[in-house]
Formats: sequence, C-alpha cells, structure tokens
Amino acid sequence: MDRVCAVFGGSRGIGRAVARLMAQRDYRLAIVARNLQGARAVAGDLGGDHLALSCDVAKEHDVQNTFEEIEKNLGRVNFLVNAAGINRDNLLVRTNAEDMLSQLHTNLLGSMLTCRAAVKTMIKQQTGSIVNVGSVAGVKGSSGQSVYSASKGGLVAFSRALAKEVARKKIRVNVVAPVRHHHQALLRGAGTGAGDPHCYSALEQRRPGGRDLGLTGLRGPGRCICTKTTRETSHLKVSCI
Repeated sequence: MDRVCAVFGGSRGIGRAVARLMAQRDYRLAIVARNLQGARAVAGDLGGDHLALSCDVAKEHDVQNTFEEIEKNLGRVNFLVNAAGINRDNLLVRTNAEDMLSQLHTNLLGSMLTCRAAVKTMIKQQTGSIVNVGSVAGVKGSSGQSVYSASKGGLVAFSRALAKEVARKKIRVNVVAPVRHHHQALLRGAGTGAGDPHCYSALEQRRPGGRDLGLTGLRGPGRCICTKTTRETSHLKVSCI
C-alpha cells in the first residue's frame, strides 16, 4: 500500500517541517495550503513525486475537491496532518465577530472537514493516522487569545471524541500542542501582549535549559508530529511540547 500523507498548512512553519521529515521517510506527500505558490515551492524543494494543492479548509467544497485530487494523483490518503491555523490575538472585548469566526472556521471547522474526508477513505483501508496540531493555549488558556484558545481547545475535544469513534477501525488520532508556535502567522500579535512567552514559562521550565528545540530538533514539533503520524501510538494522546 502506498504511503500517502496530506499535510494541510504545509507551505510554512510546522507543516513545512513535517513535510520535510515525511519526505525523508519516503512518503508521497500532498502539500496543501491556501497559497498555491508556497505549496509548490515546498513540493519542489522536496523533490520526488509530491503534489501541491491550494485549499481553504473552512470551505467544504474545497476540502472535498482536494481529497479527490490527491486520490487521483497519489492514491488514497492514509496519513493526515492538520497544521493549518490562524490567530487574531486580542482581548475578547476588542474582538469582532468576523475575527472570531475566521479562527473557529480555520482552526476547528477546517480540521473537522479534513478529518471527515480522510476518515472515509481510511475506514475502507482499515488503517490510518491523523495528527492535529493544537496549541498549549487550547489546553491551559492564554490571556489575549480567548477565541484562539477556544478553537484549539475545541480541537482537542474533537480529536478525543474522533479517536474513540475510529479506534476499532485501526485509525489513530493524536494531538500535538506546541508550547511555542514556530509558524509566522501564529506568532502575529495585536499589541495586547498575547503570545507572551511568560505565559508558557511553567511548561518551558520542563524543557532542557528552557531552550528553543527547533522545528526539526529531537523533541521539536515537526519531529514529534512526524513520529506520531508514522508510529503506532495511543488513542488519544495530547502532547504538549
């Protein structure tokens, strides 16, 4: 069986790091991002038989078409990584409804849609692995990121429930919640102090020297996600790194 992995949000940051590591392990990849040019650049850098696609994960029709294109060009998806995400950091009283919806649609609804599409094919194969990229903000909450925290907290709850639904079909679902997002879009603040590294200090103290371990470091988000995608892991484990 071909090892086909779809990496949503694969054009930069954590998603790009995951794609690089998966390519090194000889997986056939679909690099999916809103920016087709960025996705093509990553696919080209990886070399080999990889596919670049544009998709807005918050749009059901886009997601459906994307999976159809992947199956037509690479085969059925048996590994899925959801690394697409946005934030609009602000205090809740200053956050407009449009920014609330955009975060919930991309960070939560988008992963629901891609998981649903992937699970349909994985059930047929009686195997598969899904890793959703969350955030420590979704586990512990973060001031100035109430909506973002809600979207990522919802992703954890969704992943737990999905893991129970599909475990008997030999499909694994896991969440990786990075302490610090290395994705440029996820670091963008709005002058509120949101994303302040001090709110992560308790977790960072558990890391060797409190140092940044990097995207592809031994315990970096990219390598952790790659490991959870490719190895037998429990249903479900939320890993804060």
